[in-house]
Amino acid sequence: MERDARERVRFEAAGLFEQGVAPPVVAERLRVSRKSAYAWHAVWREGGVEALRSKGNSGPPSRMKPAWRDWLAKALEEGPAAHGWVEDQRWTLARVAKLIARRFHVRFSIKQVSRILHQMGFSVQVPQHRAAERDDEAVVTWVREVWPVVEER
Repeated sequence: MERDARERVRFEAAGLFEQGVAPPVVAERLRVSRKSAYAWHAVWREGGVEALRSKGNSGPPSRMKPAWRDWLAKALEEGPAAHGWVEDQRWTLARVAKLIARRFHVRFSIKQVSRILHQMGFSVQVPQHRAAERDDEAVVTWVREVWPVVEER
């Protein structure tokens, strides 16, 4: 997604270069650094628009196979309790890493698990710090009756 967006900006820059727009003006119009605009201009002069096309992912391909991602998405939807974590109902990166290791016998670092989840469309969630057993009526009563007495002291 982000790579496609960056590629579109480079192609837009190429269109401006073709119209004779100078790199500093391209940088200003596209809200990119002058350094990037000059680099793109040099690449465009040498190889044209196609030279600005994305080269794909850098580095080796992920060991997290697409079928594994489908399974992981379903497992996360089931919740932690379905996979043995009953003490609280929050997924942590360490838990997800352990879940992947149990199922596929492949260990990922916490940082890599974070990247994988982000690529899958999951985002960091801050849990509400409320007990499931919370009694809202008892809270209202406490605020109205007990707190004023405590506050007076």
